[in-house]
Amino acid sequence: MDLPTFRYHPDPLASGSIERSDATCACCNQRRGYIYTGPTYCEDEIDDALCPWCIADGSAAKKFDASFTDPAGFPDEIAKEIVDEIVYRTPGFNAWQSEKWLTCCGDAAAFLGPAGQAEIRARYPQIEGALMAHIVYELGISGAEATRMLKTLDRDHGPTAYVFACRHCDNKPAYVDYL
Repeated sequence: MDLPTFRYHPDPLASGSIERSDATCACCNQRRGYIYTGPTYCEDEIDDALCPWCIADGSAAKKFDASFTDPAGFPDEIAKEIVDEIVYRTPGFNAWQSEKWLTCCGDAAAFLGPAGQAEIRARYPQIEGALMAHIVYELGISGAEATRMLKTLDRDHGPTAYVFACRHCDNKPAYVDYL
C-alpha cells in the first residue's frame, strides 16, 4: 500500500516521522503497516498510534482535536488553508525544542528532514553558509564555537539541522536546534 502524498512533507519515511509498524491506528483501528512517530498535540495520549492515512484525510485531527505542528509559528502572509493543511493533515517532525516550519516565496516550504554534518555535506552542501549565518545571528554563537557547532551537527543526537525545500525556487531553508 502506497503512503498518502503530503505536499509539505514529501518523504516522511526518510525524515523519520513515519515508520513501518504493525501497530493498530488509534483513529481507524486498522493495521496498515505504518505509524506516525512525530509530535501530536492533543489531550489524549496517542504517541506512535496514528496511521498516515488518518493524518492525510484529517480524521485523526478531527477525532482527537489534534494538531501535528504549532500553527503559531507561521508568518501572517501564509494562507490559512496552507497552515491548516500542515497543522491538521501533514505529519509533523520531532525537534530538540519546538519545531519551526520554515517558509519561502510566500508559501510553506516542504520539510525534507533532520540533518547532521554528514547529510549536509552529502545532500545539501549549498546550505552550510546559511546554517552558519543562523548559528551566528539567530542563536548568538560566534567564532570558533559557531564553527564547532556547524561541524558537530548530528541528525540523531543534536545539535541538529532541519532542512526544508522551497516549493517555488531552489532555496533550501534550514535552521539548527539543540538542547
